[in-house]
Amino acid sequence: MAKTDFKTIDEYHSHFPADVQERMQQIRKIVREAAPEAEEVISYQIPAFKIGKDFLIYYSAYTKHISLSSPWSDSLLKEFAPELKKLKVTKSAIQLPGKDPLPMDLVKRIVRFRKKEVEQKR
Repeated sequence: MAKTDFKTIDEYHSHFPADVQERMQQIRKIVREAAPEAEEVISYQIPAFKIGKDFLIYYSAYTKHISLSSPWSDSLLKEFAPELKKLKVTKSAIQLPGKDPLPMDLVKRIVRFRKKEVEQKR
């Protein structure tokens, strides 16, 4: 994707094919339901959600996957280790392959876990 200057999540989504947009909308909906107080922002030119000054989670789309991003805590990675072992995971990203169904339940639980972490920092 060419360098852009996205101002909104909708603008970011619009640069992708319909099937990818749908997957991103599902993630967005999960975050909105789990953390309705979270503010939608663009950070590092990708969609992000903040609670106060703290970032809850980011997501971004690529040719073959969507990434959930955050500086994952060791406790989060340990909590979800059994499910994450079948995915490509780094200290800051979890790749959800486009060829597989979106793991909605896992995404919900990760967002809730991150929300608790953010709230504990406050």
